[in-house]
Amino acid sequence: MATVLDKELKRQVTVDGVDYTVAVDPEGFRLTGKGKRRPEVELRWRDLLSGEAAMAIALNASVSKKQQAATKPAIEQSPDRTSKGASKKRAR
Repeated sequence: MATVLDKELKRQVTVDGVDYTVAVDPEGFRLTGKGKRRPEVELRWRDLLSGEAAMAIALNASVSKKQQAATKPAIEQSPDRTSKGASKKRAR
Protein backbone atom coordinates (compact mmCIF):
# COMPACT_ATOMS: atom_id res chain seq x y z
CA MET A 1 0.00 0.00 0.00
CA ALA A 2 1.32 3.45 -0.95
CA THR A 3 1.68 6.36 1.48
CA VAL A 4 -0.62 9.33 0.88
CA LEU A 5 1.22 12.50 -0.20
CA ASP A 6 -0.29 15.06 2.14
CA LYS A 7 2.67 17.43 2.64
CA GLU A 8 5.72 18.59 0.72
CA LEU A 9 8.60 16.17 0.23
CA LYS A 10 12.03 17.53 -0.80
CA ARG A 11 14.98 15.64 -2.19
CA GLN A 12 18.27 16.59 -3.83
CA VAL A 13 19.25 15.32 -7.27
CA THR A 14 22.38 15.95 -9.37
CA VAL A 15 21.98 16.29 -13.14
CA ASP A 16 25.12 16.76 -15.28
CA GLY A 17 27.07 17.83 -12.19
CA VAL A 18 24.52 20.49 -11.14
CA ASP A 19 22.58 20.10 -7.88
CA TYR A 20 18.81 20.61 -7.84
CA THR A 21 16.10 20.34 -5.21
CA VAL A 22 12.98 18.42 -6.20
CA ALA A 23 9.88 19.32 -4.20
CA VAL A 24 6.85 17.05 -4.54
CA ASP A 25 3.53 18.05 -2.95
CA PRO A 26 -0.17 17.28 -3.45
CA GLU A 27 -0.41 20.02 -6.13
CA GLY A 28 2.55 18.93 -8.29
CA PHE A 29 6.33 19.16 -8.33
CA ARG A 30 9.05 21.78 -8.70
CA LEU A 31 12.67 21.48 -9.78
CA THR A 32 14.80 24.29 -8.36
CA GLY A 33 18.52 24.89 -8.73
CA LYS A 34 20.36 24.41 -5.45
CA GLY A 35 20.52 27.76 -3.67
CA LYS A 36 17.97 29.39 -6.00
CA ARG A 37 14.55 30.65 -4.96
CA ARG A 38 12.59 30.37 -8.21
CA PRO A 39 11.80 26.96 -9.67
CA GLU A 40 13.24 26.19 -13.08
CA VAL A 41 10.48 23.67 -13.80
CA GLU A 42 7.09 23.62 -12.15
CA LEU A 43 4.42 21.12 -13.15
CA ARG A 44 0.98 20.50 -11.68
CA TRP A 45 -0.44 16.97 -11.53
CA ARG A 46 -3.63 18.19 -13.23
CA ASP A 47 -1.62 19.45 -16.23
CA LEU A 48 0.28 16.19 -16.46
CA LEU A 49 -2.89 14.09 -16.45
CA SER A 50 -4.78 16.32 -18.91
CA GLY A 51 -1.98 16.18 -21.48
CA GLU A 52 -1.17 19.88 -21.09
CA ALA A 53 2.15 19.13 -19.40
CA ALA A 54 4.22 19.77 -22.53
CA MET A 55 2.43 23.07 -23.10
CA ALA A 56 2.95 24.12 -19.46
CA ILE A 57 6.67 23.33 -19.62
CA ALA A 58 7.04 25.19 -22.91
CA LEU A 59 5.19 28.18 -21.50
CA ASN A 60 7.37 28.28 -18.37
CA ALA A 61 10.50 28.06 -20.52
CA SER A 62 9.37 30.84 -22.86
CA VAL A 63 8.38 33.12 -19.99
CA SER A 64 11.73 32.67 -18.25
CA LYS A 65 13.58 33.40 -21.51
CA LYS A 66 11.52 36.55 -22.08
CA GLN A 67 12.19 37.73 -18.53
CA GLN A 68 15.94 37.24 -18.98
CA ALA A 69 15.90 38.99 -22.37
CA ALA A 70 13.79 41.88 -21.06
CA THR A 71 16.14 42.52 -18.15
CA LYS A 72 19.34 42.82 -20.20
CA PRO A 73 18.19 45.18 -23.00
CA ALA A 74 16.40 47.49 -20.56
CA ILE A 75 19.71 48.23 -18.89
CA GLU A 76 21.48 48.69 -22.21
CA GLN A 77 18.73 50.89 -23.69
CA SER A 78 18.45 53.34 -20.81
CA PRO A 79 21.27 55.61 -22.08
CA ASP A 80 19.62 55.72 -25.55
CA ARG A 81 16.30 56.75 -24.04
CA THR A 82 18.00 59.54 -22.14
CA SER A 83 19.70 60.84 -25.26
CA LYS A 84 16.42 60.72 -27.25
CA GLY A 85 14.66 62.63 -24.51
CA ALA A 86 17.42 65.18 -24.42
CA SER A 87 17.28 65.67 -28.21
CA LYS A 88 13.49 66.24 -28.05
CA LYS A 89 13.96 68.94 -25.43
CA ARG A 90 16.59 70.64 -27.57
CA ALA A 91 14.35 70.59 -30.64
CA ARG A 92 11.62 72.54 -28.84
